[in-house]
Amino acid sequence: MANVASPLQYGDPPRLGPFMVQARLHVAPAGFVYLGQAADGRAVSLAVLTRGAALDAAARERFVTAIRESETRSGVRGWLGRAVRARAAVLEDAPEVLAMDTGRAPWVAVPYAPGRPGAERFLEPVMVGGTFIGPAHGPDFVPYWLTDRTPALPGPPPGRRPLTETRKRVLTALLVLVGLVLLLTVMALLMLLGRADTEQVPRPLPPTSFEPSPPPTPVSPDPRQPSPSPSPSPSTSGPGTPGPSQGEDPLDEGPL
Repeated sequence: MANVASPLQYGDPPRLGPFMVQARLHVAPAGFVYLGQAADGRAVSLAVLTRGAALDAAARERFVTAIRESETRSGVRGWLGRAVRARAAVLEDAPEVLAMDTGRAPWVAVPYAPGRPGAERFLEPVMVGGTFIGPAHGPDFVPYWLTDRTPALPGPPPGRRPLTETRKRVLTALLVLVGLVLLLTVMALLMLLGRADTEQVPRPLPPTSFEPSPPPTPVSPDPRQPSPSPSPSPSTSGPGTPGPSQGEDPLDEGPL
């Protein structure tokens, strides 16, 4: 069956393992087939289950079993290989398996050759057409996971799972936070007390003694008080030294 490549759509994986996904080759009820490129440049055919089929343990086991049996047949030679093929072979003309992943989102890579069977051969055993009981079988049924048509993408690589906040971690973080708050409070108190000790206390000023100044003495006499009587002049009245007589010159007197 010839597969025509079509562009990738939203939800398609950009790569599967070491292979770069380039285009879609085939869409089956159980999965998708992609055209990929290996690190050395050769083209590969990649098959991956749908998310619904990958969540079904039975469907996933049928896909993985077909891949492992094909890988075992490709590595066994001689009569042992013929015995294994006759007893447990699921696919007779399965291509060579280059790489595979049998985890929760399994996929397989085979060489890509136009016009020849590719990785879509491993999607055929995933679908079961009925309950086989001898030559007759029961009515066909539709798997419940056919409605989930998105590719099963691999999970994050190991070692990068997000950390969960357990109760112990939360309590430890809370205790560390309380310790930091107490430490900062003690440091702030020490800084405030040290600053208060270094500041010099101002000395009190000496007490001032207030002495009131006497009231000013008035220059002019109070008009309400009686004025003193004038004293008699010695040159005019009263016994005293007699004055010079008329006709005498005071300069003629000799020195005293």
